[in-house]
Amino acid sequence: MAPQPTPLASRDWPAGTFMSKLPVADRKALLDLGIPRWHSAGEMLFRQGDKGDSVLVLLDAVVTVKAGVENGVETLIAIRVSGDLVGEMAVIDDTTRFATITTCRRSLISHIPGPAFLDCLQRRPSVAITVNRMLSERLRQAGRRRLDFTGYGVEVRLCRALLELADRHGRMDPRRGAVDVGVRLSHAEYGALIGATKESVQRALSRLAAKGLVETGRRRVLITDKARLAKFADIVT
Repeated sequence: MAPQPTPLASRDWPAGTFMSKLPVADRKALLDLGIPRWHSAGEMLFRQGDKGDSVLVLLDAVVTVKAGVENGVETLIAIRVSGDLVGEMAVIDDTTRFATITTCRRSLISHIPGPAFLDCLQRRPSVAITVNRMLSERLRQAGRRRLDFTGYGVEVRLCRALLELADRHGRMDPRRGAVDVGVRLSHAEYGALIGATKESVQRALSRLAAKGLVETGRRRVLITDKARLAKFADIVT
């Protein structure tokens, strides 16, 4: 007899994600509100400026969060992965979408209607508290990145971004004995994430590789010496 798949509520969700911080009963209550749908790679889920009428739980997904300004410059704000919650701000505030959400690969995502999500927050205070903590954490991350923009050069900002991605999404590559940062980004996307040009990111990665701190491939970065990279990034551990 074939083994039965693990129920979504009981799944071992990636550490640090929204779903990983909820008790199983709250996960089940939240997931019961949504409709799971498959989406193709490169599909736009939300567009900046649209009305916020639903919340997404990423079941098996990687998405980018990007926002643009009037002059056409677009910034990569964040990467979200399986277990993360996205789209909650516009629903809670009853405002338009702050950013555009796009899938990086074929993704399974649960769509929860806005009113049902708000009702869940009222009925389940533990879910509401977890949402508040998640928003506080994201605000701190945004604040740290803003400080990095003013206090460090491109190379250090890139190191800090790589370490943040590795801590949240990374996995060990046993063949190379290195940490894969876990997210496939172009040089332009790294630039948008840290406030630098594509060319500056390319040069910074080359210098880090020459120092033996990283290895690079097509949209892939491996951290070969995490302790030295953290020291270079001026991070005290």
